[in-house]
Amino acid sequence: MSDAPRGAFIQRDKTTYAIVPRSPMGLVTPEILEKIAGTAKKYQIPIIKITSAQRFALVGMKPDQVEEIWKDLGMDVGPAVELCVHYVQSCPGTTVCRFGIQDSLGLAAKLEKMFVGMDLPAKAKFGISGCPNNCGEAFVRDFGAFGKKSGWTVTFGGNSGARPRIGDVLAEGLDEGQVVELAQKCFEFYKANARPKERTARFIDRIGIEEFRKAVLG
Repeated sequence: MSDAPRGAFIQRDKTTYAIVPRSPMGLVTPEILEKIAGTAKKYQIPIIKITSAQRFALVGMKPDQVEEIWKDLGMDVGPAVELCVHYVQSCPGTTVCRFGIQDSLGLAAKLEKMFVGMDLPAKAKFGISGCPNNCGEAFVRDFGAFGKKSGWTVTFGGNSGARPRIGDVLAEGLDEGQVVELAQKCFEFYKANARPKERTARFIDRIGIEEFRKAVLG
């Protein structure tokens, strides 16, 4: 990966690459969509895939095209394979959804700014939902939060991959500032104590959720 073009990762054919522009909380504008479409046409990018992380993956470009594509897009790199926080996924919450109880987009924006790109022992993902329906998938993300009338419920250690794990509830009835503070404590402890490439799910399996709760809530 060290000699791969900036923000790109190799594909199955071993000759072409993909990139994932950063689209915080899955929000895009008409201008961004036009940029993506125009760039894909210009460089004949064969595949544009909407990912499970609410991002656009542009797939099938030659390595010598990558830097010019980034320049034409004018967008930041969305981490996709690095050992860091990759993204903050969010539902619409109270912004537009009739079921929204808490402002999931507002909280997600704060977490996105603070955590995306943070170096960690392994990749990590956030899921934020404005109500207990959990459309932001909090329980299967490394760090999650979902809204109730009493405040935010926070989860940690979820994973939706090949070895799925439901995240453990750490705290309930939190306000937005308390969620951010708890997220900082969670990832500080995880970063200091996890093994290389050990995802939060396996970290919690190894040390136990009660030990983790003592460390971040005590």
